[in-house]
Amino acid sequence: MDVNFRTLDLNLLRVFDEVMAERSLTRAARNLSLTQPAVSNALRRLRESLGDELVRRAGAGVEPTPRALALWPVVRDTLRHLEHALVPAAFDASLADHSFTLAMADATAAEVLPRTVRILEAEARGLSLRLVPLTTRDPRRLLEDESIDLAVGYFPAVMTDLTSRAQAGEALAFETHRLYVGQYVCVMRSGHPLAGRPLTLDAYCEARHVLVSFSGRPWGFVDEALQSLGRERRIVLTVNQFFTAARVAAESDLLSVMPRHFIHSMGVAEGLVERELPMSVPLVHVDALWHRRQQGAPAHGWLRDTLVRAAADAYARSLREYALPYG
Repeated sequence: MDVNFRTLDLNLLRVFDEVMAERSLTRAARNLSLTQPAVSNALRRLRESLGDELVRRAGAGVEPTPRALALWPVVRDTLRHLEHALVPAAFDASLADHSFTLAMADATAAEVLPRTVRILEAEARGLSLRLVPLTTRDPRRLLEDESIDLAVGYFPAVMTDLTSRAQAGEALAFETHRLYVGQYVCVMRSGHPLAGRPLTLDAYCEARHVLVSFSGRPWGFVDEALQSLGRERRIVLTVNQFFTAARVAAESDLLSVMPRHFIHSMGVAEGLVERELPMSVPLVHVDALWHRRQQGAPAHGWLRDTLVRAAADAYARSLREYALPYG
């Protein structure tokens, strides 16, 4: 069905957005300060314009059609861009009472959260942060469906994909900012049989390992590096936290791989020995990643700036240790 955009009442899209967010005509009507019949009438008009049912009754609420699910992200992003452009809200961190949900690994949190909290205590005591585990190297779906406001971590495949799309001239739905760069090292207990000599590739592959995997998949970038050399290692334990892996390595003969900064920032260095990995692996680029719909939101902008400030020391260390260019 052809849609005549010139005659489409754009107010209907605000109703559609609220119904999709709430999955309830009653709650949507309350949020919009409308009656439920008014919301039902708006949906009827939009159905007629688009030639799709959009939502169906399901229990006490409504369930969207496939067309509605495909249309909603575009409508929501457009409405938010218009709101930010037409009514740019002033943001006073000292008076704000926002709550943000962030996803990051424990090693990243140990680096950036302590100073982040100090900034909040000094400048924004009404703000609160909720940290959820990072369970994937590609958190774009979590950002898309607004399960989280921002992700911080090492996302090599995401960065490669976004760079490729940008070079192809595509419009990007996500924004990023480099916070700092780190390096992965091998750790083992101080009394480990391999602790007293240089770590060779043969010795590394013959040892037993504990792997940190956010997704639970027993395979990581170290295994990819080994595969490129025609080698493999024996992973006998997979966990989802670096702190757990460090404790296991400190009390067993299992080797682990983790960011060098984490060993010292979390106070787990005692009893551990670190060694350079016997194969080439990329540096760890820790980036903040967010959906573009948040780009113009003042509160979200303040959060991003705060994370940059909190990671400033780590970024300066990156410049010194890895001879990275400024900017």
